[in-house]
Amino acid sequence: MEDNIEIEISETNRGNEQIIINKKHKFNFSFQRKDKSKIYRCTEYKTINKCKSLIILNDKKEVLKYESLHNHLEKEIDVSISVAKHKIKEEIKKNSIPMDIKPKHIFNAFSQEMGLICPEYSTIRSQIIRNINKQFPPNIKSFDDIPIESKYYKTKRNENFMIFKNTDLIIFQSPFQAYLFSNYHKNIFADGTFYAAPKFSYQLFITRTYVGEFNMFYTTSISILKNKKQSTYETLFKEIKKNANKFRSNTLITTINFHCDFEQEHLTNNASESYNSYLNNIFPNKPLFYKLIYILKEEENLSYNDYQRRTKGNWKKKQKIFSATDEIKILIENYKSKEINLFYNGCNRNELIKLWKECLIDLNDININLK
Repeated sequence: MEDNIEIEISETNRGNEQIIINKKHKFNFSFQRKDKSKIYRCTEYKTINKCKSLIILNDKKEVLKYESLHNHLEKEIDVSISVAKHKIKEEIKKNSIPMDIKPKHIFNAFSQEMGLICPEYSTIRSQIIRNINKQFPPNIKSFDDIPIESKYYKTKRNENFMIFKNTDLIIFQSPFQAYLFSNYHKNIFADGTFYAAPKFSYQLFITRTYVGEFNMFYTTSISILKNKKQSTYETLFKEIKKNANKFRSNTLITTINFHCDFEQEHLTNNASESYNSYLNNIFPNKPLFYKLIYILKEEENLSYNDYQRRTKGNWKKKQKIFSATDEIKILIENYKSKEINLFYNGCNRNELIKLWKECLIDLNDININLK
């Protein structure tokens, strides 16, 4: 038996235990003996090589026997891929909110630790995304399955995001959005989208308000509707107004001018329609419930930060730089989301090339507009 044996614990793609020896060879679990020691055989054992190398470990992972009878080349690159996958998978398990995980950031941290033998990110990216998806909560399949409480109902600032739920409706409105609704309620723009609504629902309904001093529209609530009953819409507006009244220091909100796309006497509702189109671009397919909530919270946080900067006056000095950076960032994130959706819908290479070509065209349009 070799004197210096370096052991690393890893696992196969199916989650079975795997042993790495000296960063050169992989051994899969074979069986456990009565004394609780475990026998691991070289991964080439069941191939045409029929490698007879094996290692036996006790229950403390100490080496009892190692037969190095390899009849094939060392597999350092293959081993490095397995080690990287395992370490990243363990790191992913530590994160309670899978949507917050940045796969490339995790990979970069481990690649520095592993050094020159670290595999390319592209070789393990698909496995990383699969591991992240396994951390997602069970998908919501009906309106009745939507929970009353969830860790996903908290904003980035750890504030309540969900304010109301019944059998036909669930409303999301952060304290910041309620503040906007209560203080800029002279004209509220409302519109619904069917494309960005989860499969089990009828519509995603959005309200927005115009902040004149900044010449900006901000989202003030997002609701998921089960049906199009008049009573559902009446409850929606009643609950939004009731919640917003908590953030008024003087008089209560009484009269609100709602501008909806189905009201012929008002102008076309570009304020909400543009935001709906934005959501439709993020979700080329019907979104999963928790994925939708995550995106809505991300957008709420961007709006909050934007409003705070503009309130403090920082936007006036760097308005052009901030607007360009923010627009480019949103565009790239949109295309990343589209890529992930295409990937899991079984796209081919040409579809991905076409997608990113469209992204480059959009980036060029932004650049032209800045000149």
